[in-house]
Amino acid sequence: MIRTPSAEDARAGVLAQYGLLATAVAALPDAAFARPTRLGDWTVAELVAHLASTVDAVPRALARPEPERTEADLLSYLGAMRDVAPAVAQRAADNARDATPGDLRARLAAAVADTEAALRDADPRRLVLVRLGAVALGDFLATRCVEGVVHGLDLRAATGVPETPDAGALKVVVRAFAALLESTAPGRSVEVRIPGHVAVQCVTGPRHTRGTPPNVVETDAVTFVELAAGRLAWAEAMATGAVRASGERADLGAYLPLIG
Repeated sequence: MIRTPSAEDARAGVLAQYGLLATAVAALPDAAFARPTRLGDWTVAELVAHLASTVDAVPRALARPEPERTEADLLSYLGAMRDVAPAVAQRAADNARDATPGDLRARLAAAVADTEAALRDADPRRLVLVRLGAVALGDFLATRCVEGVVHGLDLRAATGVPETPDAGALKVVVRAFAALLESTAPGRSVEVRIPGHVAVQCVTGPRHTRGTPPNVVETDAVTFVELAAGRLAWAEAMATGAVRASGERADLGAYLPLIG
């Protein structure tokens, strides 16, 4: 079984990715905030409002009393994200209403600074109480990396920036999604390879033991994230060559997206 990302990697990824996003948003012209995104009715303004709220959840959680017991882990948290999507969308719309581009730039920058300050001396083993239950801080930070990377790609699709996610944050998200795929489609008949990041075996069927696996899926990290988050369809990724798959069991379309 693949190991989920470490708390330290998740902490570093959050700070780097949201710092990158704050810099990108600070450089956007005012007119860009009215642009549509690939997230239904969301505009860039609503996307930025959501990003600010997402990272600001860290200092807000750390300011609450520590809960007594764990109620969720990284994989259960990620698996439940689609259930709260309608409420998240409404909150993003509410947070962006009447906010100027300057307000939103300042809000995201302040949230990043507050998060950095709150994490300075925080114990990653500490529990925090968040929307989906009590979870270890390290696991919660990994979910913030997921939000930051996935929505950073949404921002790039709408505006062209940032050009790439932070490498450390991307690695956290790839490992988190690979672990979720392994949990969602358990088995050893298909090997999914994201070169430079991870390889994971999944899907029920004959177990591969040695040599070249009969069923192999290979893709790059960003494509894997886009597939897992529902931003890219399996058929489209196959048609464009973004995914290379061989073997009769190497069709992962039935298991994707993992969230979203």
